[in-house]
Amino acid sequence: MAAINTKVKKAVIPVAGLGTRMLPATKAIPKEMLPLVDKPLIQYVVNECIAAGITEIVLVTHSSKNSIENHFDTSFELEAMLEKRVKRQLLDEVQSICPPHVTIMQVRQGLAKGLGHAVLLLTR
Repeated sequence: MAAINTKVKKAVIPVAGLGTRMLPATKAIPKEMLPLVDKPLIQYVVNECIAAGITEIVLVTHSSKNSIENHFDTSFELEAMLEKRVKRQLLDEVQSICPPHVTIMQVRQGLAKGLGHAVLLLTR
């Protein structure tokens, strides 16, 4: 039997949970956005995906997780301000959050039905 040489290009990261085991820290901040040194936890996960060659990342989110969506979205005002103030290193860091060759999408999990349901949403 010949080996199939296919590369994984898509990652699904379920981030819809409410983080109740980490209360009260997660009452106002999603657990994925809690900082570890200078980055939110979710950024480390995404960076590992990118380092592994993943080019399409799907975050299965909850309606209370807007900060995750905002983190990976382009911030035109912030980038323009950093450019104007000649803060090149910070601008590079902000722009590297989501490299141009990587697509990060969000899919909302309307009802909290668990991990299996989160993955099932992507088959529809």
